Amino acid sequence: MLFIKWLLIIIFVMAVIMVAAGQLGLFKGNPPDDLGIRDGRLKPPAPTPNSVSSQTALYPKHPQKDYATIAPIEIDRSGEVTLAKIKTIIATTSGAQIVESTPDYLYAQFTTPILKFVDDVEFWLDPGMNVIHVRSASRLGKSDLGVNRRRIETIRSALQPLSENSID
Repeated sequence: MLFIKWLLIIIFVMAVIMVAAGQLGLFKGNPPDDLGIRDGRLKPPAPTPNSVSSQTALYPKHPQKDYATIAPIEIDRSGEVTLAKIKTIIATTSGAQIVESTPDYLYAQFTTPILKFVDDVEFWLDPGMNVIHVRSASRLGKSDLGVNRRRIETIRSALQPLSENSID
C-alpha cells in the first residue's frame, strides 16, 4: 500500500512538472525556417508520424508516405475565396494564430492549451492543380496521435456548410 501511495505521489509531481514546463513554453519548439512555397512545393512531411501533407506523393521514398498522405482541399468557385474561408475558420479557432496571409498562402500556428505544444499549418493555393495544398506538422515529438490529420479534416468539414450556404 505504501508503494502505491508513493507511486501516485511521484506521478502527480511529474504531471505538475510537465504542466509547469509547458506553461513556461519549454514544449513550443522553434518555428521551422523553411516554411512557405519552394519550387511549387510545401515543406515535405516529417520523417516521423507527426505530420500530414497533400504533397507527400512528390516524395515517393518518404518513410511515412502512408501516414502523412492527406487530400488537398477542393476549391469552391474561387481559390482566393476558399482560402479566405479557411482563414476565417482558423481565426475563430481556440489556440490558433495566423502568422502569414497572402492571396495564395496561409500559415498558422496552433498551440495546445495545457502543455503549449505548437503545430505549424500551411495552406497553398496551387493555380496549376486548382486545389489548396495543406501541410500540418508538430514541431516536437515523434507522434502526433492523429492530431494534425484531425485538424485538417475539421477545417475541411467546416468549409462544407460555408460552401453550401454561400451566395455569390
